Amino acid sequence: MRRMWAAAGALALVLSGCSAVGSLRPNPNDEDPLYGAIPVVKAPPEDRCVAHGRSGVREACDEAKYLATEYTRRLSVGDEVCLEGGYGEEPGAACLARGAVIDTSPNQVKLEVRGAKPDSRWFNVEMRHAWYEEGALVDLYLSERGY
Repeated sequence: MRRMWAAAGALALVLSGCSAVGSLRPNPNDEDPLYGAIPVVKAPPEDRCVAHGRSGVREACDEAKYLATEYTRRLSVGDEVCLEGGYGEEPGAACLARGAVIDTSPNQVKLEVRGAKPDSRWFNVEMRHAWYEEGALVDLYLSERGY
């Protein structure tokens, strides 16, 4: 009788595990039929620093672009980033939207929006994923610094 109950218990565990497998996809939003494929945020066609010509602002912009590029290239899975109010800095109190790196590929970073304050432009897209080209994140850095 004990063997029968043990077998029934083991079978129940196996069956419950099998039914949960479909819901444990690593990135459930990747194949969301309502939203389709994951969007790719492309880099802008024109470099922000070029607009400053040969002025002193251009030199500062080029330096900021270098720092943003280095920061973005060093992001790895698990890193938390500030998506609004301080991209390139540790997400602190001034950060309006936080995200996490969930995947990387050459010239792209896949981010998931994890926490956004109500006054953030990211508020309605929490838990969504998107691929960002390196240039798009560098542009975000530059725009937040007024270039």
